[in-house]
Amino acid sequence: MTISDTPSTNPTSRSTSPAAADTAPGDDSTPLTIRPPTVDDGGAMWRVARDSGSLDLNSSYSYLLLAGHFSDTCRIALLGDDVVGFVSGYRLPSDPSRYFLWQVAVDERARGRRVAGRLIDAVIDDQPEITSLVTTVTEDNQASRRVFRRWSDDRGATLDEVPGFEAHHFPDGHEAEPLLVIEGFRN
Repeated sequence: MTISDTPSTNPTSRSTSPAAADTAPGDDSTPLTIRPPTVDDGGAMWRVARDSGSLDLNSSYSYLLLAGHFSDTCRIALLGDDVVGFVSGYRLPSDPSRYFLWQVAVDERARGRRVAGRLIDAVIDDQPEITSLVTTVTEDNQASRRVFRRWSDDRGATLDEVPGFEAHHFPDGHEAEPLLVIEGFRN
């Protein structure tokens, strides 16, 4: 899992959820809106991931599936009609109270607005039955680790690191991805 800031400029449909829209302090530009994706947003999610240059890019089909089949556990961030960020994830089939965060990406136009944390908040806050968040992050990905540490701290939660996917699990020379486990954010 990687968090990335990207230069996506691709439009998608506008949100109808005014409660999720706001501007950054001192920012009189277009409001940021966070909402669940639809299948029409899958292509924009793929482009944000592609343009990041740091995410493992999945097939465009997988982003369509995430947006269509897992919209309850994914969110997109929009500036006007442009998708400028997304979070993808799902509840573990063996433990639906545990949310696996797969990817988070944020366009450079949305930097400084705490978009990654707000995307995570939106998923978690909409599903009170989720009591833990897990994700994998390489040891050298300090940007992602800072986001998860900050999110955990903001929520008064604990963050522990345990073994996840070891390097030998990957057939393509990928680095190990330890599992970050965040719990206690419902207290």
